Amino acid sequence: MLLVLAVVWSLVVGALRWLAAHPWVPIALLLVAVAAGGVWAHRRREAARWNRVREQGLRYEMPQIDALHHRQFEEAVRDLMRRDGCPEAIQVGGAGDNGADVKATDPYGRRWVIQCKHRKAGLAGSAVGTPDLHVLNGTGRPVHNGDVVVLVTNGRFTDKAVAFARSQRLYLVDRHLLARWAADSTPLWELLNALPSPRRPTSGS
Repeated sequence: MLLVLAVVWSLVVGALRWLAAHPWVPIALLLVAVAAGGVWAHRRREAARWNRVREQGLRYEMPQIDALHHRQFEEAVRDLMRRDGCPEAIQVGGAGDNGADVKATDPYGRRWVIQCKHRKAGLAGSAVGTPDLHVLNGTGRPVHNGDVVVLVTNGRFTDKAVAFARSQRLYLVDRHLLARWAADSTPLWELLNALPSPRRPTSGS
């Protein structure tokens, strides 16, 4: 053990003597580390900036949306919410999601709970009916604390679903409204009627 300590001490002393004879080495290493850190920070800033540009310019045409897998559809809705000004929008769909596929908070402080129903055949696919809305209605506010509870589909809704949604203050986004939202830069909250009052003013107010 003493021998090991002696060897380690000898190496440390030797390294210190070498550094004392070459004082420029630690300075050079420090400069390299600072430069590398600066490059890393710059790349992160640039990546964040380009992500913002990409999100702000995000557009979808309906043929693109129809071709998505249902999980990709949820991600597309999440990205559209981010584009509109909800940077912390998340995709949460999956087993045990309790009726929520996307959750977001808009610039007015309102919490959005969104369920997504993708139809490969679009309008020709089966219409979304009241059973899906029953699930969303039972969890959107009590479980997820949503202020704005929405069901989005690239298809259509039954008449009973429309009536039920109206009676329960649920918001429906059908294929026609989705097409407007996805292909334009208008936030979803400007396309829906009778939304809850804002929880807070925007930063520009």
